[in-house]
Amino acid sequence: MNTPVTLPLWLFALILGFAGAAFATNFLFPSVRWFFRRRMERAVARLNKRLARPIEPFKLLRRYDLIQRLVYHPEVTQAAVDYARAHDLREDVAVERARDYAREIVPSFSALAYFGWGVRLARWLSNALYRVRLQHHDPAELTGIHPEATVVFVMNHRSNMDYVLVTHLAASRSALSYAVGEWARVWPLSVLIRSMGAYFIRRKSRDDLYRKVLRRYVQMATIGGSTQAIFPEGGLSLTGAPQPPKVGLLTYMCEAARDSGRDIVFVPVGLNYDRVLEDRVLVAADQAGTRRFDTSVLHVFRAVLKQLWLRLTGRYHRFGYAAVSFGVPVSLSAQPDLASDPQALADALMDRIARIIPVLPVPLVAQLLIEGPKTRAELDQAAAERIKTLSDCHVHLPRDDVAYAVEVGLRALTERGIATAEPHQITPDGQGLAEFYAASIRHLC
Repeated sequence: MNTPVTLPLWLFALILGFAGAAFATNFLFPSVRWFFRRRMERAVARLNKRLARPIEPFKLLRRYDLIQRLVYHPEVTQAAVDYARAHDLREDVAVERARDYAREIVPSFSALAYFGWGVRLARWLSNALYRVRLQHHDPAELTGIHPEATVVFVMNHRSNMDYVLVTHLAASRSALSYAVGEWARVWPLSVLIRSMGAYFIRRKSRDDLYRKVLRRYVQMATIGGSTQAIFPEGGLSLTGAPQPPKVGLLTYMCEAARDSGRDIVFVPVGLNYDRVLEDRVLVAADQAGTRRFDTSVLHVFRAVLKQLWLRLTGRYHRFGYAAVSFGVPVSLSAQPDLASDPQALADALMDRIARIIPVLPVPLVAQLLIEGPKTRAELDQAAAERIKTLSDCHVHLPRDDVAYAVEVGLRALTERGIATAEPHQITPDGQGLAEFYAASIRHLC
């Protein structure tokens, strides 16, 4: 028992290494994880006191646990078995494919990432690029939503800035979980977006197994009360006008509401901009008749450098106004006829969204100039008359002055070569962009 044992130094070092690893794994790491977990729980508890709708426990689940629950749900397991039979695969291979889909979809929400720097970045970026206006917002309508209901913000999709803008304006209410398209599945952007609670969807996928995994995740999030934000149009509007809605995600949510008995409250949100960052790309895609966007990282990098240079040289100007309107919430429990008909629900929501899209200076002036050339006096008069017909709409008049609104819109259009100096008219090269902006409010007139 007391006989000395001689070991080579390398073997002794190896034993110490294994012992240290075992100690860290079994004692140190769990203690550290517990310490930080407790700190996070206390931070979330303090944060929830400030939010109108506290962060749901579903969002705080570990991503690994959520993936396991998703993959081994009976519906997903059966779908994997059916998929294996249909594609002549082993069942374990099909299950692993379902797991890959789950990893792709499921977010890894971080309250620190969302409220620590995400919201601050969204606020800074929104105000750096635009004069942000909350055009219509009745706090009583939102605070009156039952605390046990699942809230889903439904929005028109004008720009990729929509995510940033709504995150900024809804920061005091709750953490939003967005349904994000495949464009964001690029490292490191995908990591950042997942940490903000967004989940990825393949909009054009026809894979039955993928659709089943996505369906089950959306239903789990809905039943778990996760506050979500979706774009019923299913993608960016290429024409500028509101597009017909898709029913996929809404169908999954209606099924979850029916099976669980949980009420879902949809909050319509209308967005509009004096300048959409991707407007030329979207117009070009529409003219080409395809949804392939002709852009690149180099193009984006060059545009960012240009704006930084303008800011450094004191010549930077914001891109006009960006406005958001919140409509009257729609409760599924109060309208069971819509709950049983996802297409009718989608149409009703899209109609409500379209009616609250804000009217801003650039779309207003673009629409008037498309109707024909005008002098400045004629433009002021036409704008005043048009605004009278929009009395029930959410019109943003800077300084409550029609003439100033015309000046703002006209300056933005002429600086970009979309319109000419007096007599004011749309240039041949600017016709597509003018139509793009005018279309955003044409349905209101």
